[in-house]
Amino acid sequence: GQQAMSALVSIWDDGLDPDGLPLPFDYEGTPKRRLEIVSQGVVQGPVYDRCTARRAGVDSTGHALPPNVPNFMRGAGPLAQNLFLGNGGSSLEEMIRSTERGLYITRFWYTRLVHPRDCVVTGMTRDGVFLIENGELAYPVKNLRFTQSYVQALAEVQAAGRETRLFKTEYGGRSIRVPALKIGDFNFTGMTV
Repeated sequence: GQQAMSALVSIWDDGLDPDGLPLPFDYEGTPKRRLEIVSQGVVQGPVYDRCTARRAGVDSTGHALPPNVPNFMRGAGPLAQNLFLGNGGSSLEEMIRSTERGLYITRFWYTRLVHPRDCVVTGMTRDGVFLIENGELAYPVKNLRFTQSYVQALAEVQAAGRETRLFKTEYGGRSIRVPALKIGDFNFTGMTV
């Protein structure tokens, strides 16, 4: 119920939407439905499996993990598996043109959760990082390493793209459909080797 992110940010999970990787039920057999997680920057609530729902005194939202998850995910609890981040009204070109000085990052990879409560993630850029100067792509720069709270980064969203792309996780079965974002502040910690 609190404003934690930019009003341009809406996030939901929908296991029935064919624009993602639909799965009509979770691994406990609970039917999926659209579940609002963040609406215009306001946190709506978490996802639950049967165990966490029972402890919270609510119903399962249909987000139980399969029994054969990788070791590093064991004990992680329920997980949204068909996420969507709402699109906005900007084109990628408009976002670049409106940036006096910044970075255009095409992709993050090897991202890992460092601090679950604050949603701090570490990772690297990949497949192209370019300096933006005076609204134009100036030249490529080296790939960068980051450690950043995604909640804080999403609080700094200044624009969201009209078009979205579907990304599948490296461990299969999960997806996220997202637009390009213009973020005002992001914490890069150094270059990659």
